[in-house]
This record gives sequence, C-alpha cells and structure tokens, in this order.
Amino acid sequence: MPQIDVVTPNEKLPERADAVVVGAGVIGISTALELADRGLSVAVVEKGEVACEQSSRNWGWCRQMGRDPREVPLIQVALAKWRNMNQRVGAETGFRQCGIVYLSESDQQLADREEWHREVAVPYKLKTKLLGAKEAQAMVPGCLRAWAGGLHTAEDGRAEPFIAVPAMARALQNSSGMVFTQCAARGVELSGGKISSLVTEKGVIKTDTVIVAGGYWTRRFLGNLKVDFPQTGVVNSVLRTQARDTGINHTFSGYKYAVRKRLDGGFTVTHNKYSLADLTPGHFSQFFRFLPLLQVDSKGVKLRLGRRFFQELAMKTRWRLDQVTPFELVRVLDPAPVNSILNDALNALQNDFPAFQGLASVDRWAGMIDATPDAVPVIDQIEKIPGLFVASGFSGHGFGLGPGAGQLMAEIVTGDRPCVDPKPFRLARFRDGSKPMPSTGL
Repeated sequence: MPQIDVVTPNEKLPERADAVVVGAGVIGISTALELADRGLSVAVVEKGEVACEQSSRNWGWCRQMGRDPREVPLIQVALAKWRNMNQRVGAETGFRQCGIVYLSESDQQLADREEWHREVAVPYKLKTKLLGAKEAQAMVPGCLRAWAGGLHTAEDGRAEPFIAVPAMARALQNSSGMVFTQCAARGVELSGGKISSLVTEKGVIKTDTVIVAGGYWTRRFLGNLKVDFPQTGVVNSVLRTQARDTGINHTFSGYKYAVRKRLDGGFTVTHNKYSLADLTPGHFSQFFRFLPLLQVDSKGVKLRLGRRFFQELAMKTRWRLDQVTPFELVRVLDPAPVNSILNDALNALQNDFPAFQGLASVDRWAGMIDATPDAVPVIDQIEKIPGLFVASGFSGHGFGLGPGAGQLMAEIVTGDRPCVDPKPFRLARFRDGSKPMPSTGL
C-alpha cells in the first residue's frame, strides 16, 4: 500500500456535534471542511486512517477533460478549489496546474474525442484544444509511436493523494473540526423517526446530521439501515517509478498507459484500459443494475472469482449497534495489485518512450473503486431517514471532484443555494424510472 502521511487523531469523542461524517477520505474530509467553514461543529469518524483506502491510491488526476457531462459543472467548482488548496490548508497538497493530454492512437478514437469536444467541451466553455497529429507528437517529445491526434486541456492538473487529504484533515482540526481514526461507525439512532445520534465503536455522538462518505463500504453501512444503495467495486492497480527527468511534465494518457509526474520527480503509472472486477456476492445480486455499465466498458474490466467472494460472503449484512461490525474487522481494504496489468502498461510505456526505458517501479498498490450503475456519484439526502445524507459512488472520479463534492454536500445539508444543479446526483434516479445510463466517456 502507498505510504500515507498519518494524521494524529483527536483524543476524546464529543458528546454532541452539529454534523458527523462517516469516512475520512477526500469526500468526507472535504465535506467536513465546508461544514466547518459554515460555522458547524463537525466530527469525522474513520474505521482506519485518513485517506487509507482509495483516496490515497488513485491516480492523482484533477481533470475536466473526458468527463461525463453531468460531472462537468462540479469539476469546475472543484478545480477552482484545488488551485487554491495549498493556501487554503496552509500545507503542500501537490496540486499543480500541469495540463493533461489524451493521445489518440487511431482515427476512430480521435473521432470519438472530437465528438466529446463538440458535445461537452464547447457547450461548457472548457479550454480544451483538439490536437492534430503533429501537435500531439509535439506534446510527447521523443515518443516512437505515431499518434492520430488528441486533446489537451491546459487548465487541468494533478495532486498528491497521499499527502493532500491528510493536509486537508489537519486544516479541519485547526479550525473547529475533529477527526477520529480507528473509530468505526456502527450505525445511527433515531428519535421520532429522525437521526438523534451516531454510534461508534468508541462511543456515541449526539447529532441530528450524519453524512455517509464511506467509499466502497457505503452500501454495507446503509444496508444495515435498510437503505438500498446501488454500488459495486472495481480494483485498480497503480505503480510509481524512481525519479528521472524525461522532459515531459504534463500528465498524459495514450495506448495502454496513463502517466502523472510526481512531486518527487518520479511517475505514477497505470493502465488506461484495464481494471479488475474481483467478483463478490454484490456483483451477482446487482448484475442487471450494472449491466449497462458493463456493456459500455466490457473490454476494460477483467473478471476474477477468488478469495474476495468468500470473504464478503462471510461478512455480516445486519448487526446490532452493540455488536462488532465488518468495519472493525477490516480496518483497511488493501487489495493486491494486478502485476500483469501493471507490467503491460509499463512495458508499453517504455517501448514507446526511450526516456522511460530502464525506469524501475519502486512501489505498487491497488485500490477499490466504488462505482454506481451510471458511473456518476450520489450526493443527496436519504428521504426515508431525515438527517441522513450520502456522498459516495464516485466511480474513480472522487479525488478530482472531492472539493466540489464537499461543497455541494455541505450546501445540501445546510439548505444553502447549491453551487451546481444537484439533480444528476440524486439517489432516486435509480428507482424513479429515469434509467440513468453511463457515458461512453474517454
């Protein structure tokens, strides 16, 4: 697993808080920061450590380019916040507006990207530029592969996941917020049909507002409350390399690889086509819900039936609030990286770029991406339980969207005017006949 910048937790649970956030990933911490800025007393409870799962294991991309159009207004809000994040938290988060390039290896792929540019970038006034073959080649000097063209968004950027979220958590602690790690949430108590407290393994916090930002664990937590949350998981593998000056500073994706330069001078490298669906009972019980998403990305997801199926089969789906929960038994979900996928990406990168040849990988890890059936997050209140809110299902987009999602979630909680239209992120879209479909994406 990646080396995370550890956050020292607060010591004593408060008797009461205006709001309690379940999950100390980028979404939970961003939401808590926004609520604290609005004058609320906020506590964040986390079963493991701050950003110990997907929030520290992601690619570190902060991009507008290639997004589902429903997410574009939210990423615009998020990027405005990322650009000021170092100043906002008084610490280094690694954010740099480096620009991102999508390289097209075929005329068909270029045509698809031209369509996205026409249908999404132009209407939303994104400063994304279409690249011809020569322009694309100039973006990646020394590359041996010929490109048909591409897309370039100079305003997109990158950040360092393993330090960014901890820095945000410390900023929360330096204001009016509290962060409690190794403190799993077990469930909520109700009074008059409304939230009255959150029960954790370490005690009870009285509150009338609970925001669940539990990543992959959200479905299981809400399931114990008899709230159906459509969500499944996909394992994505990542490696980092030793430092080297390759002459390429912007983030880029092409052929089989996606590459981001790191603050330490090395690179984060992933496969831009393949992830692994480590099958669980949830994949089978929700098969028809997720069939549209599987059809959109049927070639990009490898299926495996292994130990994870039986591990999750043995997990409780219902428990009392005085019982040990699955969250206390699995403090950190740490899937093994799929080395065959990473080797394929690194070999392709080194074959195409002499500057990367001989560059060794010094660390490898994987994370569990939590996905919804349309690959768009849920940021909403739970209507059947007043005072309960959810921000989850970010489908691999949560790190970049995090600061914007936190603002929107806080605005929904407080009743403030939302920064973007919240309708695309409502939970009811999966049961009200809307039949939301995933974007083909880029």
